[in-house]
Amino acid sequence: MKILVTVKRVTDYERKVKIAPDGKSLLTDGMSFVANPFDEIAVEEALRLNKAHGGEVVVVSVGPKDSTQEIRKALAMGAHRGILVTAETVDSDVYARALQQLVEKEQPELVIMGKQNTDDDANQEGQLLAGYLNWPQATFASKEAGLDSADEKAQKPGLVVDNGQLTVVREADGGLEHLSVDLPAIVTTDLRLNQPRFASLPGIMKAKKKKVEEFSLGDLGVDPAPKLTYVAYSEPKERQAGQIVENIDALVDRLRNEAKVI
Repeated sequence: MKILVTVKRVTDYERKVKIAPDGKSLLTDGMSFVANPFDEIAVEEALRLNKAHGGEVVVVSVGPKDSTQEIRKALAMGAHRGILVTAETVDSDVYARALQQLVEKEQPELVIMGKQNTDDDANQEGQLLAGYLNWPQATFASKEAGLDSADEKAQKPGLVVDNGQLTVVREADGGLEHLSVDLPAIVTTDLRLNQPRFASLPGIMKAKKKKVEEFSLGDLGVDPAPKLTYVAYSEPKERQAGQIVENIDALVDRLRNEAKVI
């Protein structure tokens, strides 16, 4: 089974992002970059399915030239080859359009993506791609409740593929939902689906020799013009300090007459 999995280069989510003086862009000088953590979960799940069913795992990144680093990391984890679509900035629609062209070119049975990217938190690419391809989708894939620590240690996949169908378990407000879709399909991964592995030293050495193809948006026939533009950025307002009240009556009075929420 051929699996196409995405990995996007994003700003380090553990570092504070600074706004440019003009308020219309972000400062990236000196900022560290990492692979989108939800995409790392997607890569891990693709590798587990590959171990169970065989085939090929192809890693795709749409972004700047430096995104090759994130592709190499996924290759070091065990993916077979990589594809980079070079683009400086893309919105969700351009990202999905580029993936659509690659899917039609590669013809995978399954596409696995992180549910969202930590830079814009849009949570749109997977749904857009499914719509453009007219493929079924299963979003927010989480871990099967029956899997235990021993299964995790054995790297058992949380997604179940059987007889041309894919079963996904995801968390819902009332418990767990079990979804079954026909392949080919799109899956977006949520937290708790798995614990991504660390790349081993032999894996890192092998990754240097693995093939990474490179395309531009123009090569794929994708219009780079975004449909979404950012008008301005601003810091969130500072939260006011809390207040201590003497009793419930005083609390109710404040909520009614000052906060006006009751």
